[in-house]
Amino acid sequence: LEAADSCRGARGSSLAARSPLYFAECQQQLAVARSVASWIVGGHEAPEGAWPWVVSLQVLRGGVRFVHLCGGVLLSRRAVLTAGHCVDGRTDPCSWRAVLGVHNLQKHSRHTARRRIRRIIVHSEFKRETFENDVAVFELRSAVRYSLYIQPVCLPPAVLVQPLENSSDCYITGWGRTTEKGTGLCPSHVGILPPNLCNSSEGYAGLMNNKALCAGVWAGGTDTCQGDSGGPLVCYHPDTDKYFLIGIASFGVGCGRPRYPGIYVRLSQYRKWIKAKLLLTNKTWNPLSTTFTILLTLVHTVLMRIL
Repeated sequence: LEAADSCRGARGSSLAARSPLYFAECQQQLAVARSVASWIVGGHEAPEGAWPWVVSLQVLRGGVRFVHLCGGVLLSRRAVLTAGHCVDGRTDPCSWRAVLGVHNLQKHSRHTARRRIRRIIVHSEFKRETFENDVAVFELRSAVRYSLYIQPVCLPPAVLVQPLENSSDCYITGWGRTTEKGTGLCPSHVGILPPNLCNSSEGYAGLMNNKALCAGVWAGGTDTCQGDSGGPLVCYHPDTDKYFLIGIASFGVGCGRPRYPGIYVRLSQYRKWIKAKLLLTNKTWNPLSTTFTILLTLVHTVLMRIL
């Protein structure tokens, strides 16, 4: 499914060479020290700037105002990754916007950037009934400028995928209903749980496939919820001192129920798809051609006034 193309109206350098998906510019500098993650347990509100890759994807309601619908994660200056089911029935890019560098949804700061959407690309094999291939990319109409509060997430090189997918030092973030008043960005510490446990008869009973990850707490209490879909699951890697994106929130049974942790898209299974969409969004924006178009418009306007 592809929506309309236009609208109406310093460390870890040795890993960089091993993977084309590693972003040299990701997490250049965080506004808040990485150590803040050590005290974030159970969903307390995050300090502003602690998670600069998290995006609020908002949909236009009643033609009057935008409201938060899903989370997203910034991959590049023009691309935001989210869950495919977020787009279900809302394929018009003109009805969406992305809000970046925002901490409180009710109070944007000087660090906040708002971007309209140029194109929405949902995985061609996304299945709403089973949440298979639950991924989508939002192409921003104009590029964002990186700052301490807006930075792309790091995608893990292949050599790190397996240890990260078995990590216990992982975090989910979002503005969903489990947060304080649902406005402040709220992270929670989670662990990656064994698939045979989550898929057991006591849990999801075989609903998980090999393209999904199970993360949270088996006993319940820490989970994503409504409004968190599409948000990032990141794991910290101490050797590189970076957080790496390994999943995005897809579905679950209730919120924080025992034996039903959150299910996330296993992004290691979508490396080629993500790379192809990033190349596509980069190709559709050519700064030279854009500048040339602007100059031609200015020249035409001047000539019209002279004539």
